[in-house]
Amino acid sequence: MRLTIVRIFQHLLGRYGDALLRYRSVIVVLSQAGLVVAANVTAFALRFDGEISPFYSALLLRGLPVIVAVYWLGLFLFGIQHGLWRYVGLHDLGRIFWASVAGVAASYAVLHGLFGLVEYPRSVIILTGLLSGLYLAGIRLAVRWFREWIQVWSPMTRRVLVVGAGNASELLVRDMLSDGRYHYRPVGLIDDDPVKQRMKIHGISVAGRIQDIPEVSRRLVVHEIIVAIPSASNAVKQKILAAAEGCKVPIKILPSVKQLLADPAAFRQVRPMSLEDLLQREPVQTDREELHPLLEGRRVLVTGAGGSIGSELCRQIAHYRPSSLVLFERYENSLHALDLELRARFPRVKIISAVGDVALPERVADVMGQTRPELVFHAAAHKHVPLMEMNPREAVRNNVLGTRTVAEASLQAGVERFVLISTDKAVNPTSVMGASKRVAEDLIQRLNLRGTAKFTVVRFGNVLGSNGSVVPLFTEQIRMGGPVTVTHPDITRFFMTIPEAVQLVLQASVLGQGGDVFVLDMGDQIKVVDLARNMIVLSGFVPEEDIRITYVGLRPGEKLYEELFEDGERVEPTAHVKIRRAVNDRACAESEIDRMVARLEAAVAHGDDDTVVRALQEAVPTYRPLVPPKPQPIP
Repeated sequence: MRLTIVRIFQHLLGRYGDALLRYRSVIVVLSQAGLVVAANVTAFALRFDGEISPFYSALLLRGLPVIVAVYWLGLFLFGIQHGLWRYVGLHDLGRIFWASVAGVAASYAVLHGLFGLVEYPRSVIILTGLLSGLYLAGIRLAVRWFREWIQVWSPMTRRVLVVGAGNASELLVRDMLSDGRYHYRPVGLIDDDPVKQRMKIHGISVAGRIQDIPEVSRRLVVHEIIVAIPSASNAVKQKILAAAEGCKVPIKILPSVKQLLADPAAFRQVRPMSLEDLLQREPVQTDREELHPLLEGRRVLVTGAGGSIGSELCRQIAHYRPSSLVLFERYENSLHALDLELRARFPRVKIISAVGDVALPERVADVMGQTRPELVFHAAAHKHVPLMEMNPREAVRNNVLGTRTVAEASLQAGVERFVLISTDKAVNPTSVMGASKRVAEDLIQRLNLRGTAKFTVVRFGNVLGSNGSVVPLFTEQIRMGGPVTVTHPDITRFFMTIPEAVQLVLQASVLGQGGDVFVLDMGDQIKVVDLARNMIVLSGFVPEEDIRITYVGLRPGEKLYEELFEDGERVEPTAHVKIRRAVNDRACAESEIDRMVARLEAAVAHGDDDTVVRALQEAVPTYRPLVPPKPQPIP
């Protein structure tokens, strides 16, 4: 029955809505005048108990035009006719109150003073003011309630459970009830505060605690869950996600406090909860006063510019308006896309796109000679662990020899700072990729002694959404209906977001005094199976019920857990709380590094894969190749 009534009114609004908007001002003036007339007539009826004598009936008719004119002028002066009735609030009600008070005073002055109608009852004047205020406020509240009622019971409206019963949820609920563009109907609130249980916000009850989300969702037939706690910690978000695991509904979230402070309008940008929300740590405090002189007006070159880290480096560097930004990348498609993006977003920055391979000395020297960079960020690398196990020569060619080529060309070009992007897999490596990056770290530290340039290494773990990350793989597997494949139930990894990692890389480049190995604070390691479960829940499915998780065994070169420091490294703090320095007192001599790199180069040029692996083992004593166990059948 309710839905039928709603459809009828929606049809009428759709048919006559334009006409109502066109003549809105006339309708508002006439309706307000009619309400004042009704208030005055009601006041006389109340004053005389419904039996108005002929004398006072005539007095009513004589004074009515004056009352209407006075109140219409008051409403005009207070701007009452300009407010949209569907959004009426305390501010509008306050103006109606003061307009009514002014109407009482003005009516008395005009009727008794100007026109000399001293017999006009003062009680009627006061009652007219009181009733006109009630009528004017009441019709506005009725219109607002009616529109909200139509919106709430519309067939298009989705039933929403709001997690949180604080200021943010109050604003969200109010917005959903008053703005038809949401197409949301809040049906319940969730909050762990015992004081708020069974309380109501705008008529919506607090129906339980976070642990009650599954039961409340079923009872209230919820279509979506919205987390309205901008300051929620990771632990709280994980608790909410775990509680919502069996609900099979999308989970959305309000922007964080940091985003709301930067853009208050972001409050309306309710969006799906993502893995980034679950990994979100305290905002990285970047010292812009130091980064501006480092980058502004300088010539900067980024290798591997088309990759996930390289492209974000370019975006953040461009914000500081370097005099030129050189994008060095061998994959033309990704380079072309980044070139178009940066030119559109940063038209004042000189963008130079150079197609080339870091392993080709002639091309690297040519680009360096033409662009003369002052800073180089070396992000180009082969980083897919299983692929590099099958192609060790290419791993060494790109990660070791390519790093040497770019670093030596930087020395020749007079570069001031050189930053190598390294990986946690270089610590006690068990893979060709990790061992090759460890050699690159040692090489950069030794090259730091050959000139005035400051060579720095920045080491960190996995970044969400990067090329080679498990996130795109899991996303595709979930889209296909599963199963989601995890290598081992106990495997853990460090994770951080790409923007966070790049901010810290830039900050570390300021701290570097030459020969430093900086390690970014990655937080705690996360079980990959938990990551998979979270992704399944965020997609609106139930793990093991809708989408299975299967274990396929460790891949070649893969460790169960990652490390950020070796046993022989000394960990020192830096001026930045999220960046630490790794100091190795057992570093090899420069001649020893040169000898090892020369042997690796010879193995790549003339040997086979086994020769390259043996050369890596000699170069990195802590490198222990893993022979992965065969996948066990799932019981």
